[in-house]
Parts: sequence; structure tokens; C-alpha cells
Amino acid sequence: MTLAGRRELRRYSRHLLIPEVGLGGQEKLARARVLVVGAGGLGSPVLQYLAAAGIGTLGIVDDDVVDITNLQRQVIYAEEDVGLPKAAVAARRVRALNRDVACEIVPERFEVPNARMLVRRFDVVVDATDTFGARYLINDACRLEAKPDVYGSIFRFEGQVSTFVPGGPCYRCLFPEPPPEGSVPSCAEGGVLGVLAGMVGTWQANEALKLVLGIGEPLEGRLMLLDALESRVREIAFASDPACPLHGERPTISDVVAFARVAREPLGVPELSPDELDAYLAEHPQARVLDVREPHEAILAAPPQSLHIPASVLEARMHELDTAREYVVACRVGAKSRWAVARLRDAGFTHLCHLADGLLAYAVIHDDFDAF
Repeated sequence: MTLAGRRELRRYSRHLLIPEVGLGGQEKLARARVLVVGAGGLGSPVLQYLAAAGIGTLGIVDDDVVDITNLQRQVIYAEEDVGLPKAAVAARRVRALNRDVACEIVPERFEVPNARMLVRRFDVVVDATDTFGARYLINDACRLEAKPDVYGSIFRFEGQVSTFVPGGPCYRCLFPEPPPEGSVPSCAEGGVLGVLAGMVGTWQANEALKLVLGIGEPLEGRLMLLDALESRVREIAFASDPACPLHGERPTISDVVAFARVAREPLGVPELSPDELDAYLAEHPQARVLDVREPHEAILAAPPQSLHIPASVLEARMHELDTAREYVVACRVGAKSRWAVARLRDAGFTHLCHLADGLLAYAVIHDDFDAF
């Protein structure tokens, strides 16, 4: 593609003034195809900055719809978009920002059947997802198709960015094993500072632009750690792992595979689904729901027959509980409560149940209950 029009030359004039970009570099951007997997907190700034920079084609992979809780950090969306498909809305915003950018919408989940096919059609892949399964899958597909993978993640005030290029260390070299299922809280449970998504996503966009232009030093073999609370940025170097199952000395992965979850330790107590809680409490009027949410998580609603002791002070206040009483241990999404059940069992409590998936799932089936 040649930027011959006066409008294009004027639009990208600030790029053209940079020696490392210039007219030739801008034409590279116009020919480039970048796949963005995830149109959420990280995908929002990535898509907008790559569109503004003049990337020729953006692939947008996301099967979700806009939720009101997204608006705190997913700045590509507005209130009127709630309930609409993210991929379609994001593409509309991209085209409004730069009509020269083509969008290829993929309103489905990035999974084993489509992973390599999608990656194969693009020059650079940006991992803007929020699950370990997606990160391993994107990493594997990119390595097998010899495409660079720009990784980012966020949680509370902390972010990570790295770039995995063909021939260099990959995500599996950095994180050989996923954590046990449920051991790492999600943003839905632990929260995230909205502006952090912009900080990390912008770094990812910068890495993608450098890769397309062939300039600078990508974050190959380097994990950048951002601490928004302390305003600190530091780096951790890592190397290719000779034992990497994907590209090590004796590789065992020759194609993309489904994410193998590391099973959680069994709780050893009965688990109630959210729709079973009301019936259980009706049959056991002396039972109590032990709500272990922290104060900032429990500001709106309390479950029926409840007693609130935050997980952070549970051990100090365990003497307030009666070992002869039945307790249904619950938190917001079911992670803190698993820890609480284990501590209570160790302390000798035997009449315990666990609310699977937490009070947020309970709220979904009870219009009059808001678990925040």
C-alpha cells in the first residue's frame, strides 16, 4: 500500500517525521495485519491505538457481550453498548476512529479448532485475554505458526507485559505450569484499577507497532512488571527452557491442545449449588451462612441467616463460632470460601458446607439479592 493521498500524509504526519518510521514505516503499518484476542480491558486501548496508528487490518476475537461492570476500564464501550456483542461494537469504534482500517470480526471464543487458522492469517498476535487457558493456547498457536505473541495481564494495581517471538523463549518457558484452578483470583473477585488496563494495553500496542516496523528492542526474554500503586516498573529476564514441551530439546507438543487444568484439592465437605441454598437453609433453620467476604466486597447485600466474618480475620475470630452449629461457608465467587473451609476443618469444625461459585452466582438467580 502506498500513502499517496494528501489526507493520509497529513493524518500520519507526526509518524512521518520520526526517522525510525517515516513514509516507508507508515506503509508497513498500512499493510500489516494484527490479531487482537480479547476486546476487554487490555483490548480496548490496543485496538484504539493500533487503529489510530494506521494498522491496515485488525482482527477482533471476542465472544462476550458488554456488561456494565466492564465500563470502569473497557473504554472502547459506552453505556448504550451494554448487552451488545463486544467484537461488533469494538469494530464500529475502530472504523469511526480510522475509516482506512479494515476489521475482521470473530465473535467466537479462541479455541483449539480455530486457533492456528486465525493466527496463521495475521502478522502479529496480541494476547489481551484474562485466562490461563487462553494464554497457553495463544502461545502454542503462535509458536507453531511462527508468529509473535504480545502478552499482557492485569490484577488490582499490578500488570505484566512480555513479547514472545519465534526462536526466543515462550510463555511456557516463563510459566511452565498453570496454577491450580481457583488458586489465583480473577479481576471479578480481586478487582483491578481501571487505568491499569490502559497502561498495560498501551505497552502491548507499542510492542506490536515495533514488531511491525522492525524497530527498537521488543520485550523478548524480558517480563516487564508494572506497579501502579507504587509507580514502579521493573524487569525480570528469562531464557528459553531446554525442557519446554513446545520447543525444548525433546518437545512433546506438536499441535495446539486443550488447556489442562490443574485440579483443586477436594474440599472434603458437601458443596451446595446456588439454587440449593434456600432449600438447605429452610431444612436447617439453625444453620448459618458464614460470609467471609471482605468489608469492601460485602457493602450491598447479606445472604439469609448469615454471619459475617471476613477471611482476613477468620483465624482471629474463630472462637466466635460454635463447632456444633452447621455453617455454609460463602464468599463472592467461591475462592476465599474454599480457603476458609480448609482452615475451619483444620480447627475441628465438622458441620460444614460450601457454596459453590459464591454469592455472585446466587445473586444471578435472585433478583432481590445483589452480591456486588
